Amino acid sequence: MCASSCHVAATQRRLHEGGTGSWSPARRRGSVSAAFVTCPNEKVAKEIARAVVEKRLAACVNLIPQITSIYEWKGKIEEDSEVLMMIKTQSSLVPALTDFVRSVHPYEVAEVIALPVEQGNSPYLQWVRQVTERGPDSSTALP
Repeated sequence: MCASSCHVAATQRRLHEGGTGSWSPARRRGSVSAAFVTCPNEKVAKEIARAVVEKRLAACVNLIPQITSIYEWKGKIEEDSEVLMMIKTQSSLVPALTDFVRSVHPYEVAEVIALPVEQGNSPYLQWVRQVTERGPDSSTALP
C-alpha cells in the first residue's frame, strides 16, 4: 500500500516541481491563455478563426455553434444565437489578439475575454507556445 501511494506522491511532487511528465500544473503557469469571443454566425467566426491562426495569434480555435446569449444592451434585455470561439494562445499575445479581433469584428463592442491556463497537458501547452512563436513557413503539426 505505501509503495503505491509513495510512488504517486513522488510523481506528483516531481511534476509540480517542473520535472518530466505529461501534466504540467505549475511550470510556466499562465503562459498560455484561453480566449473567448462570441460571433453572430459561423461565417464570421470561421473568418476570424482562420485569420488569427494564419497570423500566429493563436495555435487553435474551436468553434462552438448555437449558443444562446442573454445580455443587456442599451437598456434592453437581448437574446441572440451566437457562435463561441475558444482560442488557445500565448498570454503575451492576448493584447494583439484583442486588437485584431476588434478591428475585424462586426459588433460595436466585441466580446474578447481571456483566462490563463493554470494546468494542462504539457506537450499540448508547449505546442501552443511553439506554434505562436514560429514564422509562417514553419510546420504546425502536433508533436
